[in-house]
Amino acid sequence: MKRFGGLLLCCRLLLACQSSPPTSRVSTPSPEDRVKLADINTQLAIQYMRDGDNELALKKLEKAVDANPKSVSAHTTLALLHSRLGQTEQAEKYYKIALALEPSNAPALNNYGQFLCQQERYADGQAKFAEALKNPLNRAPETSHTNAGICAAQAKDNATAEQHFRAALQIAPQFAPALLPMAQLSFDQANYLQARGYYQRYLAVGAQNARTLWLGIRIERALDDQDAVASYAIQLKNKFPDSRSCGRYQQGNFD
Repeated sequence: MKRFGGLLLCCRLLLACQSSPPTSRVSTPSPEDRVKLADINTQLAIQYMRDGDNELALKKLEKAVDANPKSVSAHTTLALLHSRLGQTEQAEKYYKIALALEPSNAPALNNYGQFLCQQERYADGQAKFAEALKNPLNRAPETSHTNAGICAAQAKDNATAEQHFRAALQIAPQFAPALLPMAQLSFDQANYLQARGYYQRYLAVGAQNARTLWLGIRIERALDDQDAVASYAIQLKNKFPDSRSCGRYQQGNFD
């Protein structure tokens, strides 16, 4: 009877345990998980921006910053998004946050420099590119040089622009973003053979669009190569018939 009683007690204890509701545990993400979550949301936001869905991109970036308030890439992307939306004060705010977190971050410096040049704050923009170029860990100094060259060209400082484009191409000879503005700069300086050389180097690695075809037409027109002009013109009319460049060509406006 004692053995039976002992077994009965054990059964009661088991039933009591089974009838108790399970304790729910809410797991707190580790710091590593929060960093990963921020990175994932930032990358999703970048893709949404490429697709033109800025509203969803903003939501993803807000989640990224919430997960990791120290994410430089999330703040930089927020700055890019606000700049795209024409919200310049917000854009600058997030650039400053990003650089406060990591003052020597080359991508953030490059993007902030571009933003400043777009605001016609050329000296401030050039200062950011210079900071990016001082960073020995800058993985893309050709990009910094190219951005500095474009900024200098916008400021009508062609000599500085050419120096930066040449520096970029010395680092990366087939860097399309530097080849095209160098072709444009050479054309603007009436150095047409040099412009053709840079333009042809660009065509070997870059894609054609209405603007690049228009540049090709004007270069070859200046060099009196009518066959090349006709070839580029056909591409322009067939691929980009509604473009401003095509309209200028049809009007005979080559200025």
